[in-house]
Amino acid sequence: MLVAICQVELSLFESNSLKDKRSIVLSLKERIRQRFNVSIAEIAELNNLKVAQFGLAIVSNEKRYLEKIYANILNLIEDDGRVEIINQIFELG
Repeated sequence: MLVAICQVELSLFESNSLKDKRSIVLSLKERIRQRFNVSIAEIAELNNLKVAQFGLAIVSNEKRYLEKIYANILNLIEDDGRVEIINQIFELG
């Protein structure tokens, strides 16, 4: 069994209040969770209106599959015009 642990830090363009931020973050989390069946949570920068940080865990028995899912998650995030990826960390364990 292989586990991928990932951190993705995002810059939020359309967030002018905590309510705006929560809307963007919840929308992204739900789309990622539903499409890729991964564990995801907002892990830092909870009160910063312009930044969000996600932690993700992906489990599989194939390294190639983990890398593919992670790449697809990044593509989904990049395709969302409300955010930009400013930092990412991918670790296999």
